[in-house]
Amino acid sequence: MREITSTRHILVVSHTGRRDSIDAALVVCGLLAAADVVPVLPRDEWDDIRAAEPGIGKVDILNDDVRCDELECVIVLGGDGTILRAAELTRGTTAPIVGVNLGHVGFLAESERDEMTDTVRRVLAHDYDVEERFALDVTVTVGSEVVYETWAMNEATVEKASRERMLEVVIEVDGRPLSSFGCDGVVMSTPTGSTAYSFSAGGPVVWPEVQALLLVPLSAHALFARPLVVGPDSVLAVEVLNRTEAKGILWCDGRREHDLPPGARVECTRSDQPVRLARLRQGPFTDRLVAKFHLPVTGWRGPDQVAAP
Repeated sequence: MREITSTRHILVVSHTGRRDSIDAALVVCGLLAAADVVPVLPRDEWDDIRAAEPGIGKVDILNDDVRCDELECVIVLGGDGTILRAAELTRGTTAPIVGVNLGHVGFLAESERDEMTDTVRRVLAHDYDVEERFALDVTVTVGSEVVYETWAMNEATVEKASRERMLEVVIEVDGRPLSSFGCDGVVMSTPTGSTAYSFSAGGPVVWPEVQALLLVPLSAHALFARPLVVGPDSVLAVEVLNRTEAKGILWCDGRREHDLPPGARVECTRSDQPVRLARLRQGPFTDRLVAKFHLPVTGWRGPDQVAAP
């Protein structure tokens, strides 16, 4: 449990491109203020919300009035993309993130729109557990020079930048080459990201408590291009071969990008800075899969149930 200081600051992150998200942010800021907690908004979201609702009331601005390390918690209003934005904003802090789903699947969210008031109440009461999800450190080198460094909560993806030609790559695990092929790209993912881009590409779903890294080729022209699951301390790498005629690009969580010339090398390792998620429920991950993906379980009786005569 975090130490409660004299002034409590809770960051509210929302998808301000949608009016319903702005309305939700106004409600949450009002609930926080009524509890003598200072709502905090990112500068760009403050501008958007104030333009839509000039009478928003007193809030602090992140990095202007309040430092990230002063935040107690982060309430996210939106889908998984908005949660990824919140994780980016608070990278390196201990403030846990709790999501209220205003999107479609909202796999990382803890509650739905109609539970928003109760979610705020529980956050104010510190009525949640904190779960740490490991992230990736991502490094791009060209020759012997490190040209870009970033991180990813879900995945780092090496992709071709245009549709016309395949990307020629070689994949590597723990310093040893495994296979080379032409492809649309390669996804390197955390267990958290196994239900995101990696899942869409045919990768396995990995339970959050499993410590592992995933590598999933995208539309590879190769006899051996299966998804791989390796240990958490392994080093995954993708090299863009010099012979490739396609331009490459690195995407991290679909938010941060970097161009990859022929000869570029992208290396992913487990980061020592985890992402902290506030959990309101302790149900099995299986139940979350069923609920979020609307999986059919009709007819299940379970080991403790007796078949009807």
